Amino acid sequence: MRIYPAIDIKDGKCVRLLQGRFSDMTVYGDDPAQTAKKWEALGAEYIHVVDLDGALEGRGVNAAALKSICSSVSVPVQTGGGIRTADDIKSRIECGASRVIIGTKAVSSPDFVRDALKQFGDKIAVGIDAKDGFAAVEGWEKTSSVRAVELAKQMADMGVKTIIYTDISTDGTLKGPNVSAMREMAAAVPGVNVIASGGVGSLEHIISLKGTGVEGVIVGRALYTGNVDLKEAVAAV
Repeated sequence: MRIYPAIDIKDGKCVRLLQGRFSDMTVYGDDPAQTAKKWEALGAEYIHVVDLDGALEGRGVNAAALKSICSSVSVPVQTGGGIRTADDIKSRIECGASRVIIGTKAVSSPDFVRDALKQFGDKIAVGIDAKDGFAAVEGWEKTSSVRAVELAKQMADMGVKTIIYTDISTDGTLKGPNVSAMREMAAAVPGVNVIASGGVGSLEHIISLKGTGVEGVIVGRALYTGNVDLKEAVAAV
């Protein structure tokens, strides 16, 4: 299992939200690239970057920060937030991203994902953010009527190889991941790399996901608070 340290960017700064609420934000640093270099030095094999402004505005806002991160580390970077057009995907790849995450648009326009896969192949990942089992959209501001597991199956049938699955109710709480939801998702889409996200607050929480079938886990707030030691976590999985 792989650890994905998360870098969430808002106004060019490295921040963390609680349950996706922009009103509940903590700033952890002014230099996301330095943060990325720190995580790489501690053993990260992949960096997860979210443009929070982009998620809200529906376009890439923090391109300069993303480019700086990608040029500062030798490990691959995956990124999401505000991916609405093929040009959005292309611009993130030109910034140096190895994988681009389609979120809201996967719910509203599955054909967009199909076209993106034809054009960009395995550089495309889909982010499914769930609230009570239903996919949430637009920076988690709205919940759709689409069940997260059904959306994942639809994406897998199209050829999506990576799904980032976030349980919003646990995100940023440090109270533990939704293990049963992650197990259900991984079982629903065999052959797809499911990356778990949300709720990790300790090394034990990370280890609790090892038997679920997920390929990796995104760790955010717990790294910034010191609740999880990245080097120790990488060694444990």
